Formats: sequence, structure tokens, C-alpha cells
Amino acid sequence: MNVNPELKAYVEAVILPRYDHFDKAHQRDHIETVIRQSAALADMLVAKGVAVDADMVYAIAAFHDLGIVNGRENHHTDSGKILLADPILPHYFTQEQLLVMKEAVEDHRASSKHAPRSLYGRIVAEADRQIDPQTIVVRTVQYGLEHYPELDKAGHLARAQAHLAEKYGEGGYLKLWFPESDNARKLAELRRLIADEPALRALLEEIWNNENTKI
Repeated sequence: MNVNPELKAYVEAVILPRYDHFDKAHQRDHIETVIRQSAALADMLVAKGVAVDADMVYAIAAFHDLGIVNGRENHHTDSGKILLADPILPHYFTQEQLLVMKEAVEDHRASSKHAPRSLYGRIVAEADRQIDPQTIVVRTVQYGLEHYPELDKAGHLARAQAHLAEKYGEGGYLKLWFPESDNARKLAELRRLIADEPALRALLEEIWNNENTKI
């Protein structure tokens, strides 16, 4: 995926540094991973003859979590507002493109009640899933430690186990949009882990102990 070098330079200098002070699950490494996975999905689609704008894919991935600055609850809609208000993006995109990009950012959230409204929304939503079982379990524990400091160890482990089942387990609310992507295989692997309660519990406890050693 070939991205306009001027757009890329702007994002790397101005946009990505904004993530450095967010929670551990939404820092620069997460955004860079979503950018890479979005590019891979776009390349897969282009190889199939689907027209995809590389600059749009790149900018959507870069902006999709900026709304975390205002809190997690409405970060998807806040991120869309930030994208649309950015003073530099109109140098690279038409107003029509920017509206599609805003909607794509709004639609990326896993708990969204509706399917993404465009191909670009499906790309960033899928790329944001990052179905790496170990990473997902680690970030689940990290999020709990940061946002629920009042919980004891047992409470953290129970919260993490319940969240993983609700989001990623069989019948969970997470949806994938490209069955041929690597995410589908990794989700099946994660579901096997979630179904194996003793193994999951042992992993959660190991991660909890490691994270508390860092504090």
C-alpha cells in the first residue's frame, strides 16, 4: 500500500505522538499495528480487483482512537469528530472522502450495534480486532488494573474472564468482516483458550502477577 509521503510525515509527526499518553491498550504500538493490518487487508482486496484508496485507509487507521483523549465510552464518535475537524486532512481528501472516513472511524468499535457503513469501516474494524490471543489477554488484565483499582486479585481475574467470554467467546459481540483474514483463525484459537477455563485462569493469574511486579 503506497501512501502519500507528505500525509504519512504529518501523521507520524503530529498524530501518532498523541497516543503516547493514552492507556496501555491504546498507545502508539496499537495504532501502528492497526495501520499495518489495515494495509494488509487493503492489499488483499486490491489483489482481488477491489478499488481501495490507500491514503484513506492509512488516515482512518491513524485517527481511529484519538477520541480516547475524552474517555473510552464515546471515543469512536469523538475520534470521527477529531478527524473531520483536522485542518490538514482537507489538503489530501475531498469533503466526500472525509465524511466516509469519519463514518469508518465511528464504526470501528467492536461493540457497535450496526455493521460498518462502508468498505473502509470494515477494514479498520477488522484491523482493530488484532486477534492475537496472548496480547488480548494481557491487555484485558492491564485495562482492569488501570480502570478498576478497587478490585482485589480475585476480582480482577473474574472481570477479565467475564469480559473475554462476553467479547470473544462463542456468541460474543465481536464480529469479523473478512472470513479469509488471519483474524478468523486466531479467533478460533482464542475461543479454544476461553473454553478451557483452567488454562485461561492460569494465564490470567500469571499476567496479573507480572503486571503487579512492574508497579
